[in-house]
Amino acid sequence: MIEFFFDCSSPWTYLAFHNIQPLAKEFGEEISWRPILVGGIFNSINPSVYAQRDNPVPAKLNYQKKDMADWARSAGLAIKMRPSVFPVNSVKAMRGCIFLGKDMLPFARAVFESYWGDDQDISQDAVLAEICKRVGVDPEKFFAGIGAQAIKDQLKANTDEVMARGGFGSPTIFLDKTDMYFGNDRMPLIREALSRAKERAA
Repeated sequence: MIEFFFDCSSPWTYLAFHNIQPLAKEFGEEISWRPILVGGIFNSINPSVYAQRDNPVPAKLNYQKKDMADWARSAGLAIKMRPSVFPVNSVKAMRGCIFLGKDMLPFARAVFESYWGDDQDISQDAVLAEICKRVGVDPEKFFAGIGAQAIKDQLKANTDEVMARGGFGSPTIFLDKTDMYFGNDRMPLIREALSRAKERAA
């Protein structure tokens, strides 16, 4: 089982979301999709992220843009760095993923595409309503659903859980509950870990 803790407001998470699926299929692993609110993590245990955003190192920022473009090209994804609204409030989108449960994948993919590919502000109800229509979700039921206290509580619980297990951002990926990996660039290491597990099981 692969646990994938994610927030659609992260470009590296978009890449990992895309790249982990064929990897899981290759090794016959199921993915448990765990929506979180990465801003809650930053506020609680990783506030240095905000200082880095406010005072970026120009050379590092330039390289990050190139690095993102290289990874996006490799994955065949369109990623705009940075979107017009950045950072973005992803609370409603992530609550939506929880509300949709086992049917969240098309919605989550469309949220990633809309924000990172089409430069749409996913904090806006009108944008989320269009995404819902695109993936066959009733917008009225969607907005009613994400307002439920149980949905809000689950998003917070997921966020608290990943921090309690050592996570500090998005994406955070666990294999076998305790083997943690952070970030899209850990995919080769995840592949090796899955390969070792397969060999042990043979």
